[in-house]
Amino acid sequence: MNFPAKIQHDNGQHEIDIAELLRSLWKQRGIILIFTALSTSIAVTYALMAQPQYKVQNYVRPVASAELDMLNETGLYKIQPEEALRRIGSSMESYDERRKFFLANPDLLSPLQIPGKPIEETIENFNTKAFTVDQIDPKKTANLSEAIQLGVEYPAGVNGVLIVNNFTDYVVKREKEKVEADFQVIIANRIAQVERKLLSKKAAYDAEKDSKIAALLEKDQLKKEWLQDELKALRQQLQTRRQNRIKQLDEAITIATKLGIVAPTTPSALGESGQSRQGNMIRTEVSNQAIPLYFMGQSALEAERATLRSRNSDDFTEPRVDEIQKELNLLANNREVALLRQRGNEELFLKGLSEIREELAHLNNLHINFDQFNLVNIDKIATPPPGPIKPKKAIIVGLGFTLGLLLGVMLALFRTIAFPKIVDSEK
Repeated sequence: MNFPAKIQHDNGQHEIDIAELLRSLWKQRGIILIFTALSTSIAVTYALMAQPQYKVQNYVRPVASAELDMLNETGLYKIQPEEALRRIGSSMESYDERRKFFLANPDLLSPLQIPGKPIEETIENFNTKAFTVDQIDPKKTANLSEAIQLGVEYPAGVNGVLIVNNFTDYVVKREKEKVEADFQVIIANRIAQVERKLLSKKAAYDAEKDSKIAALLEKDQLKKEWLQDELKALRQQLQTRRQNRIKQLDEAITIATKLGIVAPTTPSALGESGQSRQGNMIRTEVSNQAIPLYFMGQSALEAERATLRSRNSDDFTEPRVDEIQKELNLLANNREVALLRQRGNEELFLKGLSEIREELAHLNNLHINFDQFNLVNIDKIATPPPGPIKPKKAIIVGLGFTLGLLLGVMLALFRTIAFPKIVDSEK
């Protein structure tokens, strides 16, 4: 049988000769130089033709607390320096504030304006990329106080310094106007509140006065009716008493007529009327019993009866009637009610009126000159930059040179490994 012959493979390791490799690269130095020069020239061209970009920035710091004392001491509006700084930073970050600023100052973006395109699009493109607002925290940085850093990156031809400084002034002015508007609204609301309080007190006073007048008149009316009822009852009593007296007189007259008593007499005198008298005699009669009425005699009794019948009023016979008439006359006019109704300046009788007037006077005379204090302190205004931040020409050229050199070396190594014969033929 024939068996296939075994093939022996050469497992020997191929060693790379570094010196030979370097000689091969040196022999291909032209290719390396060409790639290096080409890449470097491209980098130089880009660095020279790229539009330079500049960046400017400013710093806004909180003011001293004394700057805001004029506003805080009013007791109506409180704002601390740190809060004012945060409000400024929030407005700087606001897209709407930036848009309003550029709409009010379109010349600042005129170098970027593309003919035929609306200014809103230019503002949108610039606003999205150019602005940076950073809050500097003293706890995380080496700064000793809190601050806001506003930065703007812009191409050549745009006045970035003017944009940063004018926009900062615009934001500060707008925030101060907002604070002033809020302050004026608070004062107006407080004045309206105090005036409503005054009206409420006036309404309460009017209600209290009307209630007091009604109570006084009701009390007087009740007393009048009591007195009138008493007067009516008293007159009825006097009339009944007179009628009873007339009846008593009628009975006494009848008795006196029967006894023949014409003139006033006494029981003793009546008993001795048939006896003769000699000389002058004075009679004194002592008795513990009332002498009957008919001893007054017929003539006196008839005279009294006639007088009682002709009487029109019995008021004079009772002192209480005069007292009642006096009290009724006094109740005809209530002086306290008259004085309450005749009050001219009724505000003088309001409770707490002095405090309300004092508060109103304070609010009406509360004027603050907002031009005399600042919300924030612009610590560093923007100044022209010493040079562009982009492009970094030295870095770009260095990268171009390095990239070209690497590409050239890699190509030379590839040719040395893949096509050694071609490389050797070039020697």
